[in-house]
Amino acid sequence: MKIFINPGHMPGVDSGAVNDKYGVTEAGIVKEIGAGVQQYLNRVGYDCLLVQSDNLCGESPNYTNICASANGWKADLFISIHCNAAAAEEAKGTETLVYSEDSKEATALAECIQNQIVKSLHTVDRGVKERPGLAVLRETEMPAVLVETAFITNEEDVQLLMNRKDEFARAIARGVTDYVAWKG
Repeated sequence: MKIFINPGHMPGVDSGAVNDKYGVTEAGIVKEIGAGVQQYLNRVGYDCLLVQSDNLCGESPNYTNICASANGWKADLFISIHCNAAAAEEAKGTETLVYSEDSKEATALAECIQNQIVKSLHTVDRGVKERPGLAVLRETEMPAVLVETAFITNEEDVQLLMNRKDEFARAIARGVTDYVAWKG
């Protein structure tokens, strides 16, 4: 099983969402979570490629093209990891995005990951949602999900993101193994 792991954004180039109060960035948090996911999935025998880049589909040619890399590597699954953000500080929780809910495999993977994060970290369950406009979901050729782990702009969620990154990584990895078991 080949898993392509894409922590969103790129430290030093595109920080993604930021929590100024704590001085943390989405790119930094998800880089650590992604490395943990890779470590856990390697332990169970999966081949993982972790790439964090500011070039999703060719728009920034100075950096690795995420979609082309995943497709060229012939990944079986694609997981993009992000932190959510909102102007409303009360917005919180976890949601996992798919290109289309008609994609049975991507939706099953999303549900497995979503369930593990919510169960493990007790985040608000914002569900699995369809997002056909996201390049990493639209341009990849394998079941693909984008995990919005928690809100970096919410006080409770940012504490989880700063202090329980390993638990997020384990939950995502368990979601992948749950999906593989489901798929048979």
